[in-house]
Amino acid sequence: MQYVKLGHTGLDISPICIGCMGFGEPSRGHPSWSLDEEAARPVIRHAIEAGINFFDTANIYSFGTSEEILGRALKDFADRDSVVIATKLMAPMRTGANAVGLSRKAIMTEVDHSLRRLGTDYIDLYQIHRRDQRTPWEETLEALHDLVKMGKVRYLGASSMMAWEFSKALHLQKANGWARFVSMQDCYSLIAREEEREMLPLCADEGVQTIVYSPLARGRLARPWGETTARSEAEPYAALLYDLTSTSDQTIVDAVGAVAAERGVSRAQIALAWLRRNPTVAAPIIGAIKTSHIDDAIAALSITLTDEEAAQLEAPYTPRRDVQGISDPAVLARMAAQVGIKMAG
Repeated sequence: MQYVKLGHTGLDISPICIGCMGFGEPSRGHPSWSLDEEAARPVIRHAIEAGINFFDTANIYSFGTSEEILGRALKDFADRDSVVIATKLMAPMRTGANAVGLSRKAIMTEVDHSLRRLGTDYIDLYQIHRRDQRTPWEETLEALHDLVKMGKVRYLGASSMMAWEFSKALHLQKANGWARFVSMQDCYSLIAREEEREMLPLCADEGVQTIVYSPLARGRLARPWGETTARSEAEPYAALLYDLTSTSDQTIVDAVGAVAAERGVSRAQIALAWLRRNPTVAAPIIGAIKTSHIDDAIAALSITLTDEEAAQLEAPYTPRRDVQGISDPAVLARMAAQVGIKMAG
């Protein structure tokens, strides 16, 4: 495994990040298709043995059990100082007041809960899980800076928001001498390229790299058009993200299949290799629930697409609405409902 630096930092990460939303007790909340601990451990171990050192989770995944499973597995299979643990906060984790968001109180509370669940005394990359529009940026950013100074967090990351919001945050951090966001976790793939308009150019200019979620568009780019999986059938709402552009999306999926067939590799490898053409992308987040998913991602590192192949994959794209799921009170309420929480206010 050839490691890379994350943006303008000295942090060495594998160019593949294992997304841990698929690890957790299914009975504890979203997602219903997650692997329990017994099933998840071999997948995590396979990733470590392959040289992958970068793992991304969140407090809300399976209501904390994803962090617990990951923490125990890494303790058993890896050297803590060599792995990079990324987690996120913002989503509701309990009922009542101050149970959601990015206030100083919420941040100071949730970091300690995540540390306990992960079984570690520091988090390598602590990310805000969307922006909290109900809390002033200054309060959020200073509290995050304080976590770095306390030693509980090594680096800070952000996730899906408008480019102007991220630009404002970076400006406030620089102006106040606060620890800056070093990464942006956003949705980016061959059938979700809207970030190319503003966010990716902003990140390139600021020296921030992206950690890409849904790099295979929830599996659409990894299988023939119309083919379903247990996960896709369990998340019918996800289709709403792509339905309006299904015609052009099908053409893109077919193009991925054609390039893959010509090269004799899997569709997933082609879709992931395309991401590597963009220097702003540090690593795709691979939602691996099978060891074969990890093997495909590793194989993609050896594929360099030609300009002609890239043009074939990119040509059918049409603009579409946002698929980032930018947070607002309605989104937060839906997240709370998934884990059986009634939000205050």
